[in-house]
Amino acid sequence: MFLILWATPRSISTAFEWMMRQRGDFECFHEPWNELYYYGEDRRSQRDAHVPARPGHNYASFWDEISALAEAQSVFVKDFAYSIEHDFDDAKLSATTHTFLIRDPKRVVQGLGHHWPDCTWDEVGFGSLHRLFRRIADRDGTAPPVIDASDLTGDPGGTIRAYCDAVGIPFIAEALEWSQGERTEVSWYGEGAGLWHDALRQSTGFYQPPTEYPPLEDTPRLYELYQRSLPLYEEMLAHKLDPAA
Repeated sequence: MFLILWATPRSISTAFEWMMRQRGDFECFHEPWNELYYYGEDRRSQRDAHVPARPGHNYASFWDEISALAEAQSVFVKDFAYSIEHDFDDAKLSATTHTFLIRDPKRVVQGLGHHWPDCTWDEVGFGSLHRLFRRIADRDGTAPPVIDASDLTGDPGGTIRAYCDAVGIPFIAEALEWSQGERTEVSWYGEGAGLWHDALRQSTGFYQPPTEYPPLEDTPRLYELYQRSLPLYEEMLAHKLDPAA
């Protein structure tokens, strides 16, 4: 299986990836296309343009690498659709199994704005996430699996069980717990100290982060990003898996 979880930033998605790593039956990749988006030879963003790319680190070479690996074993990727949307043709779309994780866009925009006050609409992620969701739903005639972050923290067992049933993999209860510690597996080349994952380092399972942020209304630009995101989130939320089913 070549399984992908598409998410937005700050959606508890790396904790989900960490759970998948605890299973032991998937080779897991942390945002490989997002790393290329910022640090690849053919990077799409100039946010960290001062960081030189590794030789040969580009979209085409990575696709060749991961698609070959997926022919030999099960692969799991957690990533953001805006990183790969320009390169995801129908053949690549058909080669992978797509699932989605969404979160209240207020928390997404607040969290992303805390790290990147100049974050763009693309980086918030809901536009590309929704377009990919609709593309797959229109192709298949049914919505792909969607889980909501509030279910993931409120009922992790039921949510993960529903996810596993939806994609046809066994539910492994033991994977929902882990030990505190460093998370070097979820760091990018070139990103520095990796402050994005401080909460994950302290975690032992899924929980609602207690972080408090200033009201979005205090920053009109961020509030506008939230308003643009909300209807896209609500449309996808209507298709979410039911943890209690």
